[in-house]
Amino acid sequence: MTDLASIAARARATGDAGLLASAIPYCRWLGISASLDGDSVLGRLTYQDMLVGNPSVPALHGGTIGALLESTAIFEIVWRGAGARLPKTIDITVDYLRSARPTDVWARGTITKQGRRVVNVHVEAYQDDAAKPVATADAHFLVDDE
Repeated sequence: MTDLASIAARARATGDAGLLASAIPYCRWLGISASLDGDSVLGRLTYQDMLVGNPSVPALHGGTIGALLESTAIFEIVWRGAGARLPKTIDITVDYLRSARPTDVWARGTITKQGRRVVNVHVEAYQDDAAKPVATADAHFLVDDE
């Protein structure tokens, strides 16, 4: 089971969204994982010293937060079964709302519109309180409906 469709099917069958993140080397390297929270996929960026972008604050690098947001959006699309292949990013707009402290960050994505070829996703990343996001993203993905 190496293709995405097989991994996604196995993840849905077992209820283990973590299989989605563990299949992507970049996510494993950054420390991005996935789990289920109710009916949605929850992405997690596990804190590591290498993720700090500004040690004087200290704050996590915005690029790592962006990677978490984009990855979580992809996990949500794949979990919902939209497309047979890995979604391709068309565009992503990230709004950084506050500094992310040197601790774990979680993200939750919501599919806002799903067409035959394009899926729109809104994602929010937070630390202690989901009502106080550190960053949000709106992204569009090309999906294969084969």
